[in-house]
Amino acid sequence: MPTAPPAATALPTSTADLPEDRYLNRELSWLDFNARVLALAEDTSMPLLERANFLAIFAANLDEFFMVRVAGLKRRHETGLSVRSADGLSPREQLALIAQRTQVLADRHARAFLDSVQPALADNNIHIVTWDVLTDDERRRMSEYFHEVVFPVLTPLAVDPAHPFPYISGLSLNLAVTVKDVEEGGEHFARVKVPDNVDRFVRVDRLMPAEFRHLYAKTESAPAKPLLLPLEYLISAHLDHLFPGMEIVEHHAFRITRNADFEVEEDRDEDLLQALERELARRRFGSPVRLEIAGDMTEHMLELLLRELDVDPEDVIEVPGLLDLSSLFQVAGIDRPALKNPPFVPATHPAFGERETPKSIFATLRDGDVLVHHPYDSFSTSVQRFIEQAAADPDVLAIKQTLYRTSGDSPIVNALIDAAAAGKQVVALVEIKARFDEHANIKWARQLEQAGVHVVYGLVGLKTHCKTCLVVRREGSTIRRYCHIGTGNYNPKTARLYEDVGLFTAAPDIGADLTDLFNTLTGYSRKVEYRNLLVAPHGVRAGIVDRIAAEIERSQSGHSDARIRLKANALVDEQVIDALYRASQAGVPVDVVVRGICALRPGVPGLSENITVRSILGQFLEHSRIFHFQSIDEFWFGSADMMHRNLDRRVEVMAQVRDPRLTRELDYVFASAMDPTTRCWTLGENGGWTASPAAGEEVRDHQGQMMRRNRRRADLSQ
Repeated sequence: MPTAPPAATALPTSTADLPEDRYLNRELSWLDFNARVLALAEDTSMPLLERANFLAIFAANLDEFFMVRVAGLKRRHETGLSVRSADGLSPREQLALIAQRTQVLADRHARAFLDSVQPALADNNIHIVTWDVLTDDERRRMSEYFHEVVFPVLTPLAVDPAHPFPYISGLSLNLAVTVKDVEEGGEHFARVKVPDNVDRFVRVDRLMPAEFRHLYAKTESAPAKPLLLPLEYLISAHLDHLFPGMEIVEHHAFRITRNADFEVEEDRDEDLLQALERELARRRFGSPVRLEIAGDMTEHMLELLLRELDVDPEDVIEVPGLLDLSSLFQVAGIDRPALKNPPFVPATHPAFGERETPKSIFATLRDGDVLVHHPYDSFSTSVQRFIEQAAADPDVLAIKQTLYRTSGDSPIVNALIDAAAAGKQVVALVEIKARFDEHANIKWARQLEQAGVHVVYGLVGLKTHCKTCLVVRREGSTIRRYCHIGTGNYNPKTARLYEDVGLFTAAPDIGADLTDLFNTLTGYSRKVEYRNLLVAPHGVRAGIVDRIAAEIERSQSGHSDARIRLKANALVDEQVIDALYRASQAGVPVDVVVRGICALRPGVPGLSENITVRSILGQFLEHSRIFHFQSIDEFWFGSADMMHRNLDRRVEVMAQVRDPRLTRELDYVFASAMDPTTRCWTLGENGGWTASPAAGEEVRDHQGQMMRRNRRRADLSQ
């Protein structure tokens, strides 16, 4: 069993004395989160290409929200399921509110680009242009590019009695075209898909003849002057080449989002890879959940699309300007360092720093635990090196690891393959149901299997989301186990962008727990209780609620230091929220830092006046989950957010950090994030988010402070 908190007065199980309206709607809270992302794009104090990047992130986030959350609500509504959300709304009511809120955000998103970011790009010689502003020579070169590169991959699809309306794939950008037969008369509809295997923005400046290239080329005194033409504009200018003999009456851009919220129907008698591949094929044909149209689309064309695509009018989002601004990732990638955040280079953690006589990570961990904080601490010189050293060490007998998401060219996977080739026992639990990474994970699973790695896919009905690695090493006549437990994926690319923490330890009890956990994941063990870990779906919620109850009991016993601090991506689970309300009612201060969704209402008199909620967004994606129960002096961290899916339908691991050297590091994270002058958004009792501190007040940047502190620590260790 995990270390039990001090004896606590059990929280009342009845919620009769708690108000019915105590929860915020999770879907609207998510839209509020994406609005905070959009606010970063609107912030003119941000570097320009970072603003373009946040516009792209907003668009990509919204795509996934519709593919999963809105799709799920529509399915519940269409099947007549009367399940209401925790705040009492039916699926239909939520869909109506989402549609209203989304149109407002879509307008704001488009205006941020058209009125602010695009002009600022032009002021910095990055021009996103239309066909009509190009010179004759630029048009000639672009026409050559069209015929050589784009035209061969285009397939105009007619709609007539012999040609049914074509299938429109999800997230594809399309042109709806009306043509008129100049000989026989009559108008016809056709669809042209904008190819997604060609850059969305064509670099006109790179297609110039040599004698003009100097006008755009980068010099020592001036940066390059990119001239970008959206691909749909290039295609639109050449529609007469796709429909010779026809008159182009009108053409408009549109985009469909389809349902991607599926569950794999798995059983023990079917290969899970085969079942998943079948469902991935089905995803392409999911029902439409959103239709985005250009602002200039005619009513006639819209009616045709609504009819043929079977889309409800309330699912239409009208977008001023360009559709699919997720393509601004391409613009944000332009090589203009002056328009981006200064490059940040993670430092090697002092415990793993280079010495005159290199010391192995295993020798380091025999001296004590190490806590790393990414991206401030380098992933490659800590987690990656740990696994690579284990793969190369002749005394290592076995490596067992969970893989939820990893990078395309993964050094972690390569190390596991090398370890298997060296004759070690290697087990990789690959979660092939990690949404939108399924294809990549299937590829890695097969590659690992072919290399001799024992690949398993976890437990039926559960996703394996925990981040754990266990290394078994022979040391003389004994066997020692070395462990890593983290909050982030084993992905060296996202480890430079996501904020996460991880614990390295050689503690025997943690090693024994991870051994039991892997036996459960790979075999038929039914173990649900562990010595020093909280493991979902059986132990995380209960463990967190028990510790909240312990803080309440300590407060009621006169301990003035009772306090709860938590940091997470999402706070939605009603049992955890109700426990926090009880803590507030008992006078326990509760400080919450949440990146995304929060269904808790803070600051409500008599309910949550002792709870504060803030959200921090910035250069890095805040991703760690950390809990501090102050009066019982316990710090916990792990992979689980406070959501139903994490606590009930996933394998998650939470671990306790005991070493005072390491708990001081976690305490500093909380202290910095919750400093009154830290730039953040604060949540009000009615669900509104307010930028804080107010204009004119002293302000500090949490992530900037963490970078500076990490750099000072690295400098002192050298």
